[in-house]
Formats: sequence, C-alpha cells, structure tokens
Amino acid sequence: MKKFIFTTVAAVLLLAPAWGQIHIGATTGLNATFVLDKGLKQDPRYNSTYTYQWAPVGFSFGVNLGRKLGLQLESILSNQGQLYEVINTAEEIAGKRDISLQYINLPVLLQFMGGGSGKARTNFNFGPQLGLLTKARELVQFDPGTYTKPDDPNFELPPGAIDNGDGTYTLEQTYIEEFTKAQNDFKNAEFQIALGFGLDVDLSKHLYLSTQVRINYSLTDMRNQDVIDAIRSGNASDIFGGRANALVGIQMGLHYMFGSTRSFKGR
Repeated sequence: MKKFIFTTVAAVLLLAPAWGQIHIGATTGLNATFVLDKGLKQDPRYNSTYTYQWAPVGFSFGVNLGRKLGLQLESILSNQGQLYEVINTAEEIAGKRDISLQYINLPVLLQFMGGGSGKARTNFNFGPQLGLLTKARELVQFDPGTYTKPDDPNFELPPGAIDNGDGTYTLEQTYIEEFTKAQNDFKNAEFQIALGFGLDVDLSKHLYLSTQVRINYSLTDMRNQDVIDAIRSGNASDIFGGRANALVGIQMGLHYMFGSTRSFKGR
C-alpha cells in the first residue's frame, strides 16, 4: 500500500501538466472521532463518549482530467482518538480512558464531479489513505472503588486489586497505566480508506470553495504487535478486541485553479 501511494503521488506530480487543469488548496475540518474496539465496547467498566477533534490544517494538489473526473492528493494534520468514562459498580464515573492521537493523513483520492457549468457542483471522492503517526498517548485511570470484572477468562486483575469472589474486584488506591508512541506502543503508520462528498463553489476566476463530509476508516490496528500479544495472552488488564480509527466530519477548503474556474471560463 505504501508503494502504491508513493508511486501514484510521483506519477501525478510528473504527469500533471500534460493531463489537465491543476489546482492547489488549503483545508481545515472538525471531526467526530471514534476508537472502534469490540473489547472496550463489551467491557462493563467503560462508557464511550462523543469526542470532537480539529483537523486544523491540510494541503491539497489536484488535477482535473475532464469535467467529471479528477485526482487529488492531500496532506492533512488530523487529531483523533476517543475518551471513555470508567464506570464502577455503583454506576458512577470513577476514572477515564483517554486515547489521544495525531496523524499526518496522506489520501490519494479519485474525484467524481458534477458536469455542469454553474457556480456550484457536487463532488464525490474516494481512495486509499496512509496515516503517519506523529503523537500518541493512551491514559488509563481507575479511582479507588469496586468494579465489575470483564467476562474474559484471560483477564488479570490490576496490581493491588482484591477479588471479591462475586464477579467484582476492589481497588484501594488509584490505578494508572499509560501507553505512548515513545514507548513504541503504537504503530507508526496505518492504512485507511477515505471517502468524501459535498459541493465545490466557484468564488472568482481562479478561486473556488470546497465543502465536504469526510469519512475515514482504518484497516489496520493502531497498536503495536507486542501490545496486542500481551493483551491476548492475559498479561494486561484488558480484554482484547481489534481496534480501528474512524472519523466523520466536515472539511472546508479554499483552492486556486491554474486557469479559470468552470463557471468563469470565457468571461
């Protein structure tokens, strides 16, 4: 996948002048981000919350191969992750699991565009994406209290916990566990699928505004294999589930067209 993406990028940069109209742009976005983990979802100790993150800046380079087809390369700084509340047996919030990630996302998108000559036209983008991890931290904190044990035979009690023999355990002091990129707990790259649809609106002879609903989904687990193996073998206080990154959000961009935008041609 890495070779495919980088080969495509090189081919576009070399051949773009011969293919058609070129445009460059800058984007920003706000996303609802998710960490999809079956193990955390089934664990009675965790409650997922709605988490919103900025993708503060991105850059794009695109080529229109015709009125209805194009190719676009992007580089987007994207903050992702999710916050889980820790719930004790009294159904009170008694801690947190905060997964905080930052990627430089590099999608290669095939663009399908509306064929009209009006100022606004629809767009649909789809393609592979490489996510390069720049920052990662997962903080797990349980306050003192009683918690329900997950239904997993490989689950191990946290250090210092007391098994109550009734499917619960008690912590007498705060339990904290941390995973970071520096400790090599996360993969440095993820393969993802990117999807977008929205409107392009011509603003002037050379400028147009893009608005999109953007969806990303990772095809690989974000964690390093050593962490996955430790959880599977029962050497961590977790139950195992494949973990995927996902986001759904709004992206807006301002783009400069070398040549004329569609509705201003001939003026």
